[in-house]
Amino acid sequence: MSLIELHNIKKSYKLDGFDLRILKGINLSIEKGEFVAIMGPSGSGKSTLMNILGCLDTPSSGNYILDGQNIEKLSPDELAHIRNQKIGFVFQGFNLLPRTTAIENVELPMVYASVKEEIRKNKAKDALEKVGLKSRMYHLPNQLSGGQQQRVAIARAIVNEAPLIFADEPTGNLDTKMSIEIMKLFTELNKEMGRTIILVTHEEDIAAYADRIIKIVDGEINSDIKNPQIK
Repeated sequence: MSLIELHNIKKSYKLDGFDLRILKGINLSIEKGEFVAIMGPSGSGKSTLMNILGCLDTPSSGNYILDGQNIEKLSPDELAHIRNQKIGFVFQGFNLLPRTTAIENVELPMVYASVKEEIRKNKAKDALEKVGLKSRMYHLPNQLSGGQQQRVAIARAIVNEAPLIFADEPTGNLDTKMSIEIMKLFTELNKEMGRTIILVTHEEDIAAYADRIIKIVDGEINSDIKNPQIK
């Protein structure tokens, strides 16, 4: 069974009495261990699709099966548990608490999961070491570069050993050099640690790191191809 299965997923919103159709019947299967890039122009529906895949939003209709579980049948508490245990999120804006050190930011998912403090500290240290920030773990976000802040965000995403990582424009606020470093880190997480990564981007050179590239146009899958030139 695939890690992710989408069957005829549709999403629409009410706008001034009309149905605004965002997703128009998405059928998609993603296997464990894949590195997938989702591309599309602004307004194509790629972020809406990401939110549904990440259990941050629910489809208007269709069937979403994540790791064997039928998502639309789960309660809000059950969805929150899945987000905490099975999914790590990395966003363009880093989403770090500004008055909280790097290690404390990484601990947050474990605080929500009621993990004991000593275990939290040790796992957070290990995660920060994996992303190359052993010497910066007690720094505040404003004492870190953009690339370092994104590494903290990645450490937070992997600290609970979530098998699935969603990255929404993770290099959007970074320069070219830092973008390359972050993408190499995602590649390492995928190839060496076996994490399934789903990346949303509008940049061709960033998507080129993925094994598979899916393009969304007007709420539908326009193309779904294996990357012939994996970096």
